Amino acid sequence: MTMEFKEELMHELECNILPFWEECADDVDGGFIGRITGRGERVPEADKGAILNGRILWAFSAAYGATGKEGYLVYASRAARYVLERFIDRKFGGVYWALDYKGEPKETKKQFYALGFCIYGLSEYARVVAERFESAAAGAASSSSASIERGSIVSSKEALEAAIGLFHDIETHSYERVEGGYIEALSRDWQPLEDVRLSDKDENFVKTMNTHLHIIEPYANLYRIWKDPLLRDRLRGLLDIFFDKIENPETHHLGLFFDNSWNVQGSTESYGHDIEASWLLLESAQILGECDMLVKAGSHTLAIAKAALEGLQKDGSMLDERRSDGSFNSDRDWWVQAETVIGTLYMWKFHGVSSGLDLSRRAFDYIMTRIRDYDRGEWIWSVRADGTRNFADDKAGFWKCPYHNSRMCLVAAGLL
Repeated sequence: MTMEFKEELMHELECNILPFWEECADDVDGGFIGRITGRGERVPEADKGAILNGRILWAFSAAYGATGKEGYLVYASRAARYVLERFIDRKFGGVYWALDYKGEPKETKKQFYALGFCIYGLSEYARVVAERFESAAAGAASSSSASIERGSIVSSKEALEAAIGLFHDIETHSYERVEGGYIEALSRDWQPLEDVRLSDKDENFVKTMNTHLHIIEPYANLYRIWKDPLLRDRLRGLLDIFFDKIENPETHHLGLFFDNSWNVQGSTESYGHDIEASWLLLESAQILGECDMLVKAGSHTLAIAKAALEGLQKDGSMLDERRSDGSFNSDRDWWVQAETVIGTLYMWKFHGVSSGLDLSRRAFDYIMTRIRDYDRGEWIWSVRADGTRNFADDKAGFWKCPYHNSRMCLVAAGLL
C-alpha cells in the first residue's frame, strides 16, 4: 500500500500540479502571472503577491531537491531571481506585499508573514542548489547538471544571504521583547499601522497563530543550513510559545488571535491550522534536535492532531473550522485537505497511531475525487458545504499557490 501511495503522490505532483505552474510563467513581464481564475482564464495585468512568489520558489526548489530534474531548477531559479530583484526592498529591507504586473511596487507594507515565506523559499532554494547543482557542477564537468550553464542559475550563496537578511529584518522589527513572539505588520519604513490584518477574513490583532506558524516554518528550514545561535534560540522560543501560549491546555486546539499579552481573542477552532501545525511543529522540533524539546513536542503535537480530527468527516475530508458561535464552516478548502494528508501520516509515522495511514489515504482519495481539476489542471479552491465544486475562487492568486499541495506530495512521499 505504501509504495503505491507514494507513486500516486509523486504522479500528482509531476503530472498535474507542477505542469500547471510551469504554464504560469510570465514571459512578457517576468516572474509568474499574478492570477488565474477558477475557470482557467489568465489575468495578465493582475498584481503579483509576495506570498505567491515565495511559495512558487519553495515548490520548484523542493521538487528539484527531491527529483534532481533540471527543469524544476530552471523554474526555481526564475522565481528566486524575481524575488531577489523585485520583491526585496533595497532601501528599507523586507519584502513588498505586492507588485503590479510589470514588477513595480504596488503595496509596500511589511507583513511579516510574507517575509517568512520568502525566507522559506530562499532557504529551500539555497539548500538544494548547494547540495545538488553546485556540488555536482564542481565535482564533474560531465555531470547532468553541467547541461545548465552555472551562470544562468541564481547561486545558493546569494539566496542564503537574502534569507539571512530577511531573518534579521523580522528579528529587528517584529520580535516583541517584553511579552515574546512577533507582531503582524508595519509600514514600508517600519512604522506602526492601524490595520495589521493579513487578509479581509482576519481579525485586526497584533499577534496571530497563523503568522507565528509561518515564521517557525521558515526559521526551521533556514536552520537546516545556517546553524546560527540566535536562530536556534528563536526556534526553541517559538515552540514554547505554541505549546505554552497558543495551544489551549484543555481542548488542545490552537487559538487564532491574541493581544500583545497573549490573551486569546475569540474561540474559533481552525481544524486546518490545527492539523497543519501538528506536523510542522514536530518537524521544527526534529530539526532543532534538542532531546527535551522533542519529548515536549511529541506529546503536544499528538494532542493537537487529535483535536483537529474533530473536524474529520466520514468521506475522509476535513471541515474548515468551528466558529466562535458554535456553527461550522463546512467547506472543504483545498489546503485543509492537503494538510490532513500529511498530519494524519505524521500520526502514523511518529506517534504510533496505526489508523493514521488509512486516514491519510482516505484524505488523498477525497482530493483526487473532489478537489483535483481533471479538465484544467491543478486543484479547485474548495468543495462547498452543499457539495458543489467551487470554480468561482481563483486557481492561482495571492492565496492559491503550489505550496500546500506540492508540499503534501513531497512530504508524504518522503514518509512512505
